[in-house]
Amino acid sequence: MGSCLGTQIKAESQCNAAPNSKYVNTDGCDLSSSGSDVSKASATHTRRRRSEGEILQSSNLKSFSYAELKAATRNFRHDSVLGEGGFGSVFKGWIDEQSLTATKPGTGIVIAVKKLKQDSLQGHDEWLAEVNFLGQFCHPHLVKLIGYCLEDEHRLLVYEFMPRGSLENHLFRRGSYFQPLSWSHRLKVALGAARGLAFLHSAETKVIYRDLKTSNILLDSNYNPKLSDFGLAKDGPAEDKSHVSTRVLGTYGYTAPEYVATGHLTAKSDVYSFGVVLVEILSGRRAMDRSRPSGQRNLVDWAKSYLANKRKLSVVLDNRLEGQYTIEEAHKTATLALRCISIEPKLRPTMDEVVSALEQLQVPNVNGGKPKPSVNRSSRRKSEGGVKNEKTSTAYPRPSASALYA
Repeated sequence: MGSCLGTQIKAESQCNAAPNSKYVNTDGCDLSSSGSDVSKASATHTRRRRSEGEILQSSNLKSFSYAELKAATRNFRHDSVLGEGGFGSVFKGWIDEQSLTATKPGTGIVIAVKKLKQDSLQGHDEWLAEVNFLGQFCHPHLVKLIGYCLEDEHRLLVYEFMPRGSLENHLFRRGSYFQPLSWSHRLKVALGAARGLAFLHSAETKVIYRDLKTSNILLDSNYNPKLSDFGLAKDGPAEDKSHVSTRVLGTYGYTAPEYVATGHLTAKSDVYSFGVVLVEILSGRRAMDRSRPSGQRNLVDWAKSYLANKRKLSVVLDNRLEGQYTIEEAHKTATLALRCISIEPKLRPTMDEVVSALEQLQVPNVNGGKPKPSVNRSSRRKSEGGVKNEKTSTAYPRPSASALYA
């Protein structure tokens, strides 16, 4: 569950959406094509759309009372806040592992409680979507939803606690707690996230995630990634359909261009978003960064030509990774990223194909094996926290708070 700060698109009920709804950021800029044809309703799905009552009754989740979560979070104390955004706040709490009742801080298991404010940009529909999808699925690379609270005007979600926070913070934040991720850990995170998406896209599941980004990839204590925040997830198209027609929602910089232009959502839309994340993992740069020079603010637009050229690839690669990979490994990873961010959806691989490619690239020493010989890029400037530990000041934009970590 990532933050809704920054360029998160306002989420509204699709049932109430006007046919000319626009894809806008929080500054109100129209990012859609003027000729976009976004249909009024979603296509018929393989799974019948369930009512709210059916979703809540059939989920394998605990229904918490508001009083229980108030006790678990010590009355939603300010010093228990893990993250804040357009949805409201996320609080750290404690419950008994067996009974799931509130316990004293430091006892039982740690949880993250997402409390939606009444004027939340996410709202009831996205709250229900999370209960719907995470209440049905169980997978090592999807964050675990423990329960929910629906009481009067209160809407809360209770998740497992992810101690290492978001991939976003580990890639972009500087400080003693957030050390730069190693090459091997970056590939491990990429593979885990790819497996989570491949599970969602499988024939049995057929779900389009629609909001893959670094702030929605959370890490456990062993750097195992889990996808979070399913508020924008959609059932995939029916067997006789090629796409789902829907309002364009997502996060600027990650959303596939054909989806922005037409409102046609497919599994390949998620593949594009994964490609953007993979470029962020390679470069240590944000998908959109307005603090950079004009030609470098959109990461994909800037990086494409360098990723395609083996000799120029070092321009894109995060200089904090110097000495940790071979140029062949980097080139194969960059080539995979390029395939994922292809403008033509048909040229993008499936997530199963992405998983297979990343499995071939896993670094043995991430689990204690011998390190591979590395490429020397000593001519490049070294940044703070790099392999050589030279202290060079580099300005990075401060990331938004992730929702499920301390």
